[in-house]
Amino acid sequence: MDNVTLAFNNSTVVAPVEITLVPNNSLITETPEQGRQLAVTMARLIIKMTQPDEEKRKQLREAYGNDAMMLIAVSQVVATEFATIAAANNYWQR
Repeated sequence: MDNVTLAFNNSTVVAPVEITLVPNNSLITETPEQGRQLAVTMARLIIKMTQPDEEKRKQLREAYGNDAMMLIAVSQVVATEFATIAAANNYWQR
């Protein structure tokens, strides 16, 4: 994947040119379990887009992995993504 160098706040970051935030460009899944997995994937992708530096993300995992409030915040992001996916799938009432 090609990278682009971004500069902001007197910092330089090398970021992927494009990250696909919705895999396969669809929120439709066969089951709620697949929907939940898609929600986790989408949450992880937004973190990757927000902090494109892999080493920095690894460093930050130590901080949030030991902070209950940060872990709750992460789970809220997944829950929000899942709610969107569930609605797109008519709550799997087919």
